[in-house]
Amino acid sequence: MTGKGRISWASGATYEGDFSGNYLHGFGTFTGSDGSLYTGGWRMNSQHGIGRKQYQNSDVYDGCWKEGKREGSGRYAWSNSNMYIGSWKNGKMSGRGVMKWLNGDLFDGFWSNGLRHGTGCYRFADGGYYFGTWTKGFKDGQGTFYPTGNKHSARRKSSADKNGEKKKRLLVHSSSVNTENSVRPHVRRSHSEKISNTLLRCSSQTSHRTSSLREDSALDDISVDMSFDASSRYSDDDQSGLQGDSSVAFEREYMQGVLIKERVRSISGLSLKSKKRYKFHAKEVKSKSCVDIFEGHRRYYLMLNLQLGIRYTVGKITPVPAREVRSSDFGERARIRMYFPRKGSQFTPPHYSIDFYWKDYCPMVFRNLREMFKLNAAEYMMSICGDDGLRELSSPGKSGSIFFLSGDDRFVIKTLKRSELKVFLRMLPRYYRHVSQHENTLITKFFGLHRIKLKHGKKVRFVVMGNMFCTELRIHRRYDLKGSSHGRFTKKDKIDEGTTLKDLDLTYEFHMDKLLRESLFKQLSLDCEFLESQQIIDYSLLLGLHFRAPEHLKALLEPPDSLHKPASAQATLGGMTSQGELSIPPRGLLLVTHEPSSVSTEPGPHIRGSTLRAMSVGDKEVDLLLPGTARLRVQLGVNMPAQANLKVLQDKTDSAEVELFEVYDVVLYLGIIDILQEYNVRKKLEHTCKSLQFDPMSISVVEPKLYSRRFINFLERVFPVAP
Repeated sequence: MTGKGRISWASGATYEGDFSGNYLHGFGTFTGSDGSLYTGGWRMNSQHGIGRKQYQNSDVYDGCWKEGKREGSGRYAWSNSNMYIGSWKNGKMSGRGVMKWLNGDLFDGFWSNGLRHGTGCYRFADGGYYFGTWTKGFKDGQGTFYPTGNKHSARRKSSADKNGEKKKRLLVHSSSVNTENSVRPHVRRSHSEKISNTLLRCSSQTSHRTSSLREDSALDDISVDMSFDASSRYSDDDQSGLQGDSSVAFEREYMQGVLIKERVRSISGLSLKSKKRYKFHAKEVKSKSCVDIFEGHRRYYLMLNLQLGIRYTVGKITPVPAREVRSSDFGERARIRMYFPRKGSQFTPPHYSIDFYWKDYCPMVFRNLREMFKLNAAEYMMSICGDDGLRELSSPGKSGSIFFLSGDDRFVIKTLKRSELKVFLRMLPRYYRHVSQHENTLITKFFGLHRIKLKHGKKVRFVVMGNMFCTELRIHRRYDLKGSSHGRFTKKDKIDEGTTLKDLDLTYEFHMDKLLRESLFKQLSLDCEFLESQQIIDYSLLLGLHFRAPEHLKALLEPPDSLHKPASAQATLGGMTSQGELSIPPRGLLLVTHEPSSVSTEPGPHIRGSTLRAMSVGDKEVDLLLPGTARLRVQLGVNMPAQANLKVLQDKTDSAEVELFEVYDVVLYLGIIDILQEYNVRKKLEHTCKSLQFDPMSISVVEPKLYSRRFINFLERVFPVAP
């Protein structure tokens, strides 16, 4: 069957449109036996491209498809007048999108697997706003609530309405498929080429597999999440007490949908602090940035150069037959060099950046490291060089380095100083041997070392590392721990949810299973011995905490508000019942015997090593069970359960802030970072010695050993032996 035609089946389904090679391929209209109607693009018997589908229950989807599933940008309108406009993946809401309910509530933010997941803004029909973060449909982390009538809320509402209307018009205009003439030109062209710089992005890269013709069902699984989150609503007492007060906001912190902390602040005070913080931060970054070389150019030139170079390097080294690393692979000649002119060359593609020279250090070594870390070359290249691009992060430290994050959050790219590059190259042979011998090492995992040189001679060096906070669970607190006290605190007015705190900010001690703790300190000792041998100091333990909400917090849930609960939500999903109540397990987490078939064994950018054993289950390999959430494999530095005990009572000078609990179930993520600082850098050495209460004049060759001893002693106090 080739060309135009019409076909009907015994079930009553019909198709009229284009055929190619016996497949439904091109543009056509399919009427299902259940009464559903699809008009749009097809590829090898699957809905593909831009199309419109009306389901048997009168729901309508208008947007992008990929191999029979909703993928890309689109609009879904439920028969009860709820509507979602935004991104889709694998048939479910994923990415940035706006959801509007019949009652007037609106959510603008990020989604994953059909649930609110990430940052976003929830606007209530009565004019109130909540800005915060969600995890699998639940509020999780810090956020701010602005009651009805708040001046700040009104400004946000006006801006959100304009952006929402603009986004809606763009989507409706770009994805409308009411007529054949309006759709066919888009089906025959790459949609991503036409609108890659807008919200809409339909992938034109698909596999050439043959799939059977299938009739898609309505979004019953997604409409379940439309129930109102009761914990996001303020109580009647709060509402009555705030009538006429337009300068009050609530800073809140949630734990899996449970409100655990709240403070009342004035809007004017918050605005002033935010302005001062932004002004100071911008000035500081400008003065100390070590790669301020793109004056007059857009910063994305640097990101584009990184992607072009990494794509070239990985593509060149991957086809080389695998072999053991030789000593020459670490030498001065172990480099890949290439010139990337803007117009392209025989070996490089044309691009929209500026001309630059590329150098890749020790390519065979890092190729073997990626394989050792069980990282697929294609996934690595797509993660960094894919359509999602890179995101620039603000520097969490005082080094002045610039940080980039890959589109899928798996990799961090950090710029290096020349001295750090030399240290790394000198240390690389022994680093390679160390990670080969110790698969449970907590030292940062490196995947590539590169340099960009502009035509006028300026150079940028950078390293690709695994992101240890790319996890299935949300990280609520981050700490950078060195074991010192000099300057190791964070000012309260600079703390937000993404702030990396320091030693003196840590008010918890963590009790772990005996065998888990022994495994942790055994590997810490081995890693510190390696760093001693390389004369490295000033490294840190990066610690991430995920808090779990225990059963006794259930009484603190705010009552459901029936005015904000759509009638269509009648089932239970993600721990939320149809009445808006959260189903919290009796314990925040459990250790159970390891079952390989029940957990994901895929290696991640920071995940590597064996499954750990725990004394509490009889010296057996264990999984971490989070009832109602997930079952995770426990590895060193990844998914490690513990109990956090509050060591010091919080300062209660602010009467509106009260710590409600002293003990939490937590999941730990940790690793050793900042390992490129040598002890013989005099200026840095003196600062480090002062922070450790050493006499700078008594410096000797054993100082790295003293640093590691101090480092481990401090961690032994942070992770004491459980009573």
